[in-house]
Amino acid sequence: MAERLTAVQLAVLLRDAITRLNRRVRQTRPVGDLTATQLSALASLELAGAMTPRELAEIERVRPPTMTKIVSKLEERDLVQRTPHPTDGRQVILAATPQGRGVLAKFERAREEWLAQRLAELTAEEREVLRHAAEILRQVARA
Repeated sequence: MAERLTAVQLAVLLRDAITRLNRRVRQTRPVGDLTATQLSALASLELAGAMTPRELAEIERVRPPTMTKIVSKLEERDLVQRTPHPTDGRQVILAATPQGRGVLAKFERAREEWLAQRLAELTAEEREVLRHAAEILRQVARA
């Protein structure tokens, strides 16, 4: 019979497994020179929608000067566009371009393919356990 874990012990196991899996999935990417930081900023713009550079810096937890450099690199590659702020002429609004959304989709496909390959190596029973675990983790995340 399997050893019963306390809630704290289970929390440690889950946190470690989720962190390792997340790190490995994030490392999976198609050939390209986009940095993890640039990719994260681009993904934040796509998920949260258009925003100011300061708002993006806050979401990404970097200083505004750092975000300025990140955005400049993304702009050079036509992945992000700047438009004037509708009410504050001193600011701009950043948004992902269609090309930026395409790059994000390519990265997501690479990650999904990697994970699908790993899951295909498991037994049907193991995949079913993970399906149930995914449902439970969604519930935990909503709490």
